Amino acid sequence: MTTDVAPDQPIDPALRRLIWVLVLGALAPALDTTIVNVALAALGRALHAPVATTQWVITGYLLAMGTAMPVTRWASERLGSKRMWLGCLGLFLASSALAGAAWDITSLIVFRLVQGAVAGLMIPLLTTLLVQAAGPKRLGRMMSIAMLPVVVVSVFGPVLGGLIVSSLSWRWIFLVNVPLCLAGLVLAGRALPPDPPGRRESRLDLAGLMLLSPGLGLIIYGLAQAAGRHGFARPAAWIPIAAGLTLTGVFAVHAGRRRDQPLINVRLLRVRSLAASVGVLFLAGLSVYGPLLLLALYYQQVQGRSVLMTGLLLAPQGIGSLLPRAVAGRLNDRIGPRLVAVTGLILTAGGTLAFAWAGPDTSVWLLAGALFVRGADRKSTV
Repeated sequence: MTTDVAPDQPIDPALRRLIWVLVLGALAPALDTTIVNVALAALGRALHAPVATTQWVITGYLLAMGTAMPVTRWASERLGSKRMWLGCLGLFLASSALAGAAWDITSLIVFRLVQGAVAGLMIPLLTTLLVQAAGPKRLGRMMSIAMLPVVVVSVFGPVLGGLIVSSLSWRWIFLVNVPLCLAGLVLAGRALPPDPPGRRESRLDLAGLMLLSPGLGLIIYGLAQAAGRHGFARPAAWIPIAAGLTLTGVFAVHAGRRRDQPLINVRLLRVRSLAASVGVLFLAGLSVYGPLLLLALYYQQVQGRSVLMTGLLLAPQGIGSLLPRAVAGRLNDRIGPRLVAVTGLILTAGGTLAFAWAGPDTSVWLLAGALFVRGADRKSTV
C-alpha cells in the first residue's frame, strides 16, 4: 500500500486528502472530550442532578471508551477498516442525537456510554488507517496532521461549549456532532479505499476480553469513587481498583502466554523503546487530560467565572499546542522521538506547578500562561 520515501519528500495530494477526511471524521469524538467539561455544572442544574452524578456524563464516556478499545483490531479485521469506520461514524451520529434528546440524567449517561464505546473503536482505528496510508518514513508528519482534531477542539471546544450553554440549550453540546458526522460519512465513503474482498479469519480472544475490559472498567470506576471525602480509603474506591488491577494483571499473564492472536500482544513491550513510548504516552495523557474536568470546575465554582469565560480561560492550552505542531512532527522524523518527548515532559511538569498552589484569587494571567506552556509541551510529548 505504501512505499519507502525520504522524510522530506512532499506528501502526495491524494494521501493528504485522505488524511483530512479521516481528521474530519475524528473531530466529533475529539470534540466530546472537551466541550462537555465546561458544561458539566450547567448539565447538573438543567437535569437536577448533583456533581457526583453528573460527572458520570464524562466518566462513563471514558469508561466505555477504555473497555471498547481492545476489540478494535479484531473488529477491523473481521469487518474491514472502511466499513468499520463508516459504521462507527453512523453510530456516533445516532448516539449524539439521542444524547441531545435525553430526558433525564440517567438516559444521558446511557447514551454517553454508547458514544464512548464508539469513540474507543474510532481512535485506534484512525491510527491504523494512518499507518497503512503513510508508511513509517512519513508517520511523524502524518500524526501531526492526525492530531489536529485534538488541537482544534482544545482551542475551540471549551469556547464553543461556553457559547452553547450561554446562548443555546445544553442539548446542542451533543447535537453539534450530527453535521460533523454526516460530512465525515459522505467524504469517507468516497475517499477511503475499498476493503479487500473477503474477510480475514480472525478469532476474538474472548478470555482476554473478559479479563481486560472489566479490569479497565473497574479501575476507572474506582478512581471516580475516590473523589469522595475519604478518597482512596473508601471501600467503594479501593475494592474496584484492586479488582481491576488483579484482572488486568491476569490478562497480562494470559496474553503473554497466548500465541494465537491475543487481544493485545503484550510481548511487544519487551522492546524497550516501545515500552518507554507507551509509558510516556500514559503519563502525558494523565497530566494533560486529567486536569481538564478539574480546571473547568475550578474556574466556575472556585473563582466564580461564567461558562463562556471558563471556555476562554481554557483556550490557551490549545493555542499553545498549535505552535510546535509541524515542527514536532519533522523533528520526530529526523532525530527520533526520545529527545523531543523527554524535553516535552520536563516542560509540562514546569507548566503544571502554577496549579499546585492555585486558589480563589490566583491570577488568571498566570494560569493562562501555564496552560499555554502545557499545551506547547503536550504537542512535543504526544
